[in-house]
Amino acid sequence: MMRTLSRRSFAVVAAAALVTAGLAGCNAAEDPDAVAAPAARLTVKDPWVKAAGSGMTAAFGTLVNDTGKDVTVLKAATSVSPMELHEMAMDNGKMVMRPKTDGFLVKAGGTHELSPGGDHLMLMKPTAPIKPGDELTFTLTLDDGSTVDFSAVAKPFAGAQESYAPMAGM
Repeated sequence: MMRTLSRRSFAVVAAAALVTAGLAGCNAAEDPDAVAAPAARLTVKDPWVKAAGSGMTAAFGTLVNDTGKDVTVLKAATSVSPMELHEMAMDNGKMVMRPKTDGFLVKAGGTHELSPGGDHLMLMKPTAPIKPGDELTFTLTLDDGSTVDFSAVAKPFAGAQESYAPMAGM
């Protein structure tokens, strides 16, 4: 009887292993990228940069958090200028631009808009004019130490009439 139970146990374990392997094979055949797909993370949707002949300018877009946890963007960098995270806020009845030292919080599964007249990525001192059509590469540093790279094309924009002159509203 002991031998029969051992054979039965072996048969059950072997059958379970085959079924599991078969199911894994089916999933891989249906979606070959399922195993290799990177984990969801922060992305930047529709990024762009305000073209500027001289002086400060800014980058915009929508930060999209496809993760299950809140993410905070702490820093931004590009090779063409030192950068700061900025916000537009009311101060003593006036709209002012100021550094956003605690970063941009993007809730789990949510978005955060970077737009003229609102939060933005500030290029403090570009080394050359940023002309319409120029493509700039940026790196965002997140609160967990990871980074997100993205590219944005420069375009002319006069919409919000915000001033990026040195010390404007600061």
